[in-house]
Amino acid sequence: MQKFQLILTTLVYLFGMGSIAGWFIELFYRRFRSKQNPERKWINPGFLVGPCLPLYGFGLIVLYGISSLPLLQGDITFGKVVITVILMGIFLTSLEFVAGLVFIKGLRIKLWDYSECFGNIYGIICLRFSIYWTVLGAFYFFFIQKHMLNMVNWLWDNIVFSFFVGVFFGIFLVDVGYSLNIVVRIRRFATEHKIIVRYELLQSQVKSIVRTGKKPFDFLFSLANDLPFIENLKNYEEKYRNTLEHIKQKTKRKKK
Repeated sequence: MQKFQLILTTLVYLFGMGSIAGWFIELFYRRFRSKQNPERKWINPGFLVGPCLPLYGFGLIVLYGISSLPLLQGDITFGKVVITVILMGIFLTSLEFVAGLVFIKGLRIKLWDYSECFGNIYGIICLRFSIYWTVLGAFYFFFIQKHMLNMVNWLWDNIVFSFFVGVFFGIFLVDVGYSLNIVVRIRRFATEHKIIVRYELLQSQVKSIVRTGKKPFDFLFSLANDLPFIENLKNYEEKYRNTLEHIKQKTKRKKK
């Protein structure tokens, strides 16, 4: 029973560390690099309100698990390292694909969009970001894994720290409940109007409307402004329809 508790605590700890670190990575990427955020606003990545990105949390668990495989026991050769890094890239890409597919097919929401990238599949994964995932896996393997092992060992020796891990998980569950309520409302609207909502564009559009009483870290509540929630969705749909019409007209002109 105690061993199960230690394993569960370790998984939650890894999930929390990865989720928070990934949130900061995506926060700065979307601020300075995302094409869907041309006005360079601070956009809260993911669908949660708090600084937490579950995809990266599961990703860190995957990286930790792969790095602990028997493959890397004993002498570490160049071949073993190459196989490990490739496995990391494949598993992280697969994780991204599954997560993206769940949101698109199940919730009619696109949390990210690689449609304009070369070698993309449904706009969920693409060659360039698969390479990024592989590079991230290599960085973890060479520079982070050793420290992560030390932190996990420390956690096992100081199990009282699991209290704080539990507090994090409790806050995380509250955030999931609150955010899922918003996501379900978006899904209902998207299903009725037969559209797929690109979440980052929706956030950027909502933030383009000036809000009163703006406060620090207001971007965390990126779908909140002076308009009712349903009005924000209607404005998004109108822009969505106009964009589709523009693409159709552009395609017709090219054919001529």
